[in-house]
Parts: sequence; C-alpha cells; structure tokens
Amino acid sequence: MLTEQYVSIFGLGGLNEIGKNMYCIQYQDEIIVIDAGLKFPDEEMLGIDLVIPDVTYLIENQHKIKAVFLTHGHEDHIGGLPYVLKQIKAPLYGAALTIGLVKAKLEEHGLLSDQVLHVINDDTVVAFEHLSVAFFRTNHSIPDSFGLAVTTPQGVIVQTGDFKFDFTPFGKPSDMAKMARLGKNGVLALLSDSTNSEKEGFTPSEKIVGDSIRELFLRCEGRILFATFASNVHRLQQVVEAAILCDRKIAVIGRSMEKVFLIGQDLGYIRVPEGMIIDIRDVNKYAADKVVIICTGSQGEPNAALTRIAHGSHRLVEVHPGDTIIYSASPIPGNAINVYRSIDLLFRAGADVIHGSILDIHASGHGCQEDLKLMLNLMKPKYFIPIHGEHRMLVQHTKLAEQLGVQKDNIFILNIGNVLQVSETKAQLGANVASGNVFVEGRVVSKVDSEILGERSKLSKSGLLIVVTTINKNTNQILSGPNIVSRGFVYVRDSGDLMRTAERLALRTVSRMIEHKEGTVENWKERLSSELSSFFFERTEREPMIMPIFMEVSP
Repeated sequence: MLTEQYVSIFGLGGLNEIGKNMYCIQYQDEIIVIDAGLKFPDEEMLGIDLVIPDVTYLIENQHKIKAVFLTHGHEDHIGGLPYVLKQIKAPLYGAALTIGLVKAKLEEHGLLSDQVLHVINDDTVVAFEHLSVAFFRTNHSIPDSFGLAVTTPQGVIVQTGDFKFDFTPFGKPSDMAKMARLGKNGVLALLSDSTNSEKEGFTPSEKIVGDSIRELFLRCEGRILFATFASNVHRLQQVVEAAILCDRKIAVIGRSMEKVFLIGQDLGYIRVPEGMIIDIRDVNKYAADKVVIICTGSQGEPNAALTRIAHGSHRLVEVHPGDTIIYSASPIPGNAINVYRSIDLLFRAGADVIHGSILDIHASGHGCQEDLKLMLNLMKPKYFIPIHGEHRMLVQHTKLAEQLGVQKDNIFILNIGNVLQVSETKAQLGANVASGNVFVEGRVVSKVDSEILGERSKLSKSGLLIVVTTINKNTNQILSGPNIVSRGFVYVRDSGDLMRTAERLALRTVSRMIEHKEGTVENWKERLSSELSSFFFERTEREPMIMPIFMEVSP
C-alpha cells in the first residue's frame, strides 16, 4: 500500500503578527511561495529599520521553488522582495499594478535586470508538474488584488490575500462567481485574512469615503493637504476627482507617493487631466483655494512629507493658518502616538485637521466578520487556517468558522514555521521549518539576536557606564583608575558623591581580584560589572550597561 502523499502548508511570516506576510505550499519537490512582505519594528527593536521573514528553509530548498506569487502591491506583501531575492531565485507572478510597484522597488536595489516578471490576470493559470495556480479578483484598498487557488494532487488550497466584499467598489468588483465555483467544486483548505475578525458587520464601502472626500473639498476654503497611504490608489483617484470638481491643481510630495502616482498613471488607474498636476515649487503661485497637496505621512512616519511639514522642517512646504489637513488613514497599531503628535503640531500652526476621530474619511481594505463569513460560505473548506493577524484575531476567525460548520478538529492556528500536512482524508502537524525574524539595519541584513536587542533596550533606558582601569602588564599593579565615565545614566556634576563612591567600590573590587589572583581579565570584567550593577541598582533602581575596560601597559 502506497504511503499517503501530503501537501504541506506553512507560513514564514504573517501568523500571530500583522505584516511580513509569506506563505508556502509544498508537494514533493515543488514549492510555491505566496508574497514576501515586511513589517516595521516595534518600539523594543531599537536600531532596526525593517523586519523580513527568515527564508533559511527556502535557501536550503532553492531547487524546489517554482515561483513567487504576489496577491497585491502593499509593503506587507511585497516589501521584503528586494532582500529575499538576494537569497533565493524564482520568477515572480502578479497583476499589472503589483508588478509595476515591484519593478520600481527592484530597480532601486539593482535587481531588476536579473528578475523574471510575469503579469497575470483573472484568467491566468500557471501550471507545474504537480501544482497549478489560478487567480480570483478581490476588493482591497489597492487595485489588482487577487486571491489564489492552488490545485494539488490532494485538492484545492485557497489563499484569499487581503480582501473585503465591497458591493459598490471604486474599481472592479470581487469575482464572487469564481469563488462560488471553487467552493462548489470543493476546497480542501482555506487560508483567509483575519485582520478585522474582531469587528462586527461588513467593512464600509470605498464609495462612502469618496462621498466624504467630495463633501470636504466642496466646503474647504483654503489650501488642502491630503495624507493617505501611497499605495491606496483608489483613494488617490478619488482625490483627483474631488479636485477636478473643485477646480484645484494637484501637487504631489513624498518619494513613495510620487512613485505610485507615476505608475498608477502609466497603468491607467490614476486618471488626471493634462496640466492639472503642478510642481510643488509652484504651489504658492496659486490661490489657496485652488490647490491640493497629496502627501505621505498619514502614519506619522518620521521622514514622511507631512511629518516634516508638521515639524516645520520641510524645505518647500509650511503650514499656513486656514489650511485644512486631511488624514485619510487609520493609525496602524503602534503609530498612534506619532500620528497625534503631528496632528497637535498642525493645529498649533493654525491648520484645521480632519482625521478619523472627527469624520469617517477612511475605509479599511480588510473584511469584518460578515465579510469573513461570506468568504467561508463561498469556499466551504474542509480545513481552515486563519492567517494575517495577531493571535487574538486568528482565534476570533476560528470561532466564525466553527459557527459556519467547519469542524473544530479541522481548524488550525499555526505559528510561523509550523507545517500543516493535509490530504483528502487527514490533516496533521509535521516537523517545523526554520523561521523567525531577519532585521534590516540601513543596508545591512542580519539575524540580530534577542540579547543584542536587550542590550540596546537597556542602553536606551538606563545609559552606559565605562569603567577604565590601567594595569601594569608586568606587575599587575593599578597605574590609574578605575575611572567611571557616564553616558546617558546620570548627570555627573549633580551625582559626584554617587560616582566617587562607585569608583572606590570599583578600586576595592579590582585590587582584591589582583591581590588574590582571581582568574583572567575577562573574569575581572564580569566580577566588576556585577558589583557595580548591584551598587547602582540599590542606589538608583536603574541598571545601566556597564563596560569595564582594562588597559595593560608596560611602563
């Protein structure tokens, strides 16, 4: 009797977290990869610019990788590509806008000439020996969003990508007929977006936002600065249409916004009458009520255009009394403090600021509970794997699946690196694959371990003490020191008694170790660090990082 051949499903990111989406489906010697995203560091990841998936398993199985399929063009789905593609080689498949954004990204990193890119559409089918991939259109906050249906020898596995059901969309509608056909023919496993699983009802339509934008533009008498995600192409076209209605010229600032505007215009997703877009340097040549500035910075990012404008550090644009600033995006978890800090600064400068707490000018691209239920009802999966969400979101999504009749034993909440093996008759967890976070610091990509991040956190909270002692290499006598230098711990002029007491303690400790010939210089460093740590914690309830330095000289 032949051993049953399982299909393996695993995520290298996007499970129990928001961002860094990367999922894999493997059957025998064929692996397809879905998305390669990034996420931004949390407040504990000091010195880290970006976080991307650990692709060690894919590097080790390079010969099995058939392709990378991209569901849409958001950074949490394509942002890791430049770093991942330096480690693995695979052709890329995505819709026109997605590939357009990827081209620009790869060109920045000097990778475009080495990459094979394929543009897909609703009817594309990509077939390999064992696996084949078809696509179905979804609605999201960016055009050209698709879900994937992967046909395997054991059945069809569906990955939804990010989605909502918008019945009055700004663009093409979801292909619900194709989704229903997939469900009717049988879906073995469904991997579905969980981001808004805690929110009841349906996600509001993008049309509602468009109506709000037009109403705002019609009543604004001064200059308008409009901030949103650069990748929200539908929103950008809505702003263009509102500007046409109000006879306003458009200026675009922010590197990513300028790039998306160019790509969107080239592909026909952003349609702007000739002569309507003006250079940001020419804004002051027009009356205030004849201009709208579209910019980045809706998340309070430190280097984004609107953030620099709010701080008065943008070289071309400053806030004028009477300006209206529109934030058309909800703060991503962790960004709220930066967003509201910028809003306060803009109010201080005399602007009127419109944001989500005041007026509904943003609609999520992710489905709420009724959207998720509709997807489950259309697909009718045997096995269900919630993806793209923090743990509580995945748990809530499983509850929805149970309500709709998916057997509890057939629902799996996975961690990154977990491998779910599925067949027509059985599902089980297999051996984990290598997984985790890889950090990008400037142009350096590395696996910074938790110890280093812990040291950085300690430095940021309690500062650094450098303890310098000069030793006679021949006699081991102390020639000078120990001298303690404080950086970010205490203000030395106000803490003279504390520092002198600490130096006396350090001198006693070092003298005793030398006298009793206790171990090596490395042992001395550890002992001195321990003694001073205890001393400073007792006196200050703080734990600075302590760096003992022994300089051995031959007088």
